[in-house]
Amino acid sequence: MKLNDLVIPDTAACRGALEVAARYHTPSLLNHSVRAYLWAAAYARKQGIGFDAELLYVSAMLHDLGLTAEFDSHTVPFEEAGGHVAWAFCAGAGWSRERRQRALEVIVRHMWAEVSLEDDPEGHLLELSTGMDISGRRTELIPPGLREEVLARHPRLDIAKEFAACIAEQGERKPSSLAGGFVRSGIAERIARNPLDD
Repeated sequence: MKLNDLVIPDTAACRGALEVAARYHTPSLLNHSVRAYLWAAAYARKQGIGFDAELLYVSAMLHDLGLTAEFDSHTVPFEEAGGHVAWAFCAGAGWSRERRQRALEVIVRHMWAEVSLEDDPEGHLLELSTGMDISGRRTELIPPGLREEVLARHPRLDIAKEFAACIAEQGERKPSSLAGGFVRSGIAERIARNPLDD
């Protein structure tokens, strides 16, 4: 499988979501967001999973906006803050209320331990791909040639150090959040051992 085999949707919403991600994310978080979509699309192609490419792409680009200074919330977990930003963004893009809600759900669920493929294919794919990219979970499912091509085009830069700091800070401020639980379960060590950094 090659990078050119993957469908990268070219819609106004997708172009806008990429622009927003590029404006507010660091280079490391931007590349992570792009890789999250690519790992998800590759897994779906390999497994024959049908999914809404536009919904997944927009959700992937916006899923970590709650970690940025401009969109950080002191009252809700970062994935919920990002989901609300996505809802507002998708309203501006002209999406229906139901489709906006789907973007919010996909983003919130990317932090879940597991998302049902049958109930939410896009949420399942984003939860899987962000786990691959951040903590190295199930990276053996990424085809080796594609892995090399994606990492060359969208390098990891400082994502391990940067994300570990972000999640630690979120966990300290919001100990009852999923981020807080991840910190207590040793996410920093899993990030440090991610095989994608080898």
